[in-house]
Amino acid sequence: MTELPAVHALPGNRWDLLDGVLPDEPPRVSVVVVHHDQQAELDRALHALLRQSHPGDRLEVVVADDGSPTPPRVPPGVRLVVQEDLGFRAAAARNLGLAATTGDVVCFLDADCAPEPGYVAAATRLPALAPDVVVVGRRRHADLHDVPVAEPIATAGPAHELEDPAWLREAYRESADLLHADDRSYRFVIGAALTCSRGLLEAAGGFDEGFDAYGGEDLEWAYRAWLHGAVLAHEPAAVVWHDGPDWAVRTDAAQRRDRKLDETLRVAAALPDPGARGRGLRYRRPDVLVRLATGLDPTAAVVTLDGLLAASGDAVVLAEPRVQRLVAEDHRVVACEDPLGLDLLDLPADLVERHALTHVRTVLDARAGLLVDADRLRQEIDATHASVGTRSWTSLAGNDLLTLTRLRAARRHHRWGLDDLFGDEVRASDSVTPVPPSTTVEGWFAGW
Repeated sequence: MTELPAVHALPGNRWDLLDGVLPDEPPRVSVVVVHHDQQAELDRALHALLRQSHPGDRLEVVVADDGSPTPPRVPPGVRLVVQEDLGFRAAAARNLGLAATTGDVVCFLDADCAPEPGYVAAATRLPALAPDVVVVGRRRHADLHDVPVAEPIATAGPAHELEDPAWLREAYRESADLLHADDRSYRFVIGAALTCSRGLLEAAGGFDEGFDAYGGEDLEWAYRAWLHGAVLAHEPAAVVWHDGPDWAVRTDAAQRRDRKLDETLRVAAALPDPGARGRGLRYRRPDVLVRLATGLDPTAAVVTLDGLLAASGDAVVLAEPRVQRLVAEDHRVVACEDPLGLDLLDLPADLVERHALTHVRTVLDARAGLLVDADRLRQEIDATHASVGTRSWTSLAGNDLLTLTRLRAARRHHRWGLDDLFGDEVRASDSVTPVPPSTTVEGWFAGW
């Protein structure tokens, strides 16, 4: 895992701790502009980028062309990289452009988005100070079709403004510009106006090139970045002007419905966020990894497995082989010699690949045989605040029964060599209790 520069390690999602703070010097910034057959819009975006307040000697611009029929024209000093036209491949184009950059902070823009002069400075301030921060700028909309490219975008945009998407505006308002981000706030990170550190990109990985149709690739990356400890922030001062209305307005109802269906199903398959999936459908990537202590009585082990799977939704369970054989019909239970002995941040590659563990959000460690009130435990897990890194359920005697670990907290702690960036909670709760010796599997199954 790449180590991020030791600048500021932020607790939770507290980017507000850096309000009013400026970097000692402007960061080295790379801007990746994704383009496909939009020369006029690209001209406007590049014209705006060449007029940024950020120092020109610390700013490089790369245009990543997604297989336009004719490669675009770019001015001197702008690098052009081109990929073959194999459909809508914005994710691959962003990765291609990223590979051609050298900056410490990377801004991603779409070719039809022209930034105001202060965009780069505003968007890069937080990632330069705290490399965990992902900044999404403010995307406004304007009808710029007949506006000369050289007209300053800061005046042309407001003069020809169109309505912003209300859902996004409300999301930023209600979350205080993502200060109060949670596990579902990835939905408000837009690839057309996205900025983060190179270190975080290397830690979380680039964009998923399996996305080869319109929409969803930025959501998947934002979710994955969150799982790797990202701090999410919306910066209203980082304004880009999108040439034309929001996608939902510029497409007809039938086309919008079909595209949304495709995007929703792609995102559901990619992201184990329960809010992105249906109620009964099951997908390959799990949201929860459960690790069962070794040495449990067989009855206690089966009862524990049944209760935790009922409480944790899309999950994979690691259990010692003798226990896995007891419930071999359930493919979610995987044989593992020493589940609790595995390093959560360095799981065996074959295990991760075989069971699609790349997007696991939460780890539940069952340290004893447990009777689980699935509904109550699920509610308690869901109510665990995003600022909490671990939560332990204990018996009335104070013995650890179940421990929840958020991987985003564990990964950020590891990067910085710290252990106090997220809170820890210890609570006694009768949603999980030790399995009494008199328990039978027949009685548990039948509800006796």
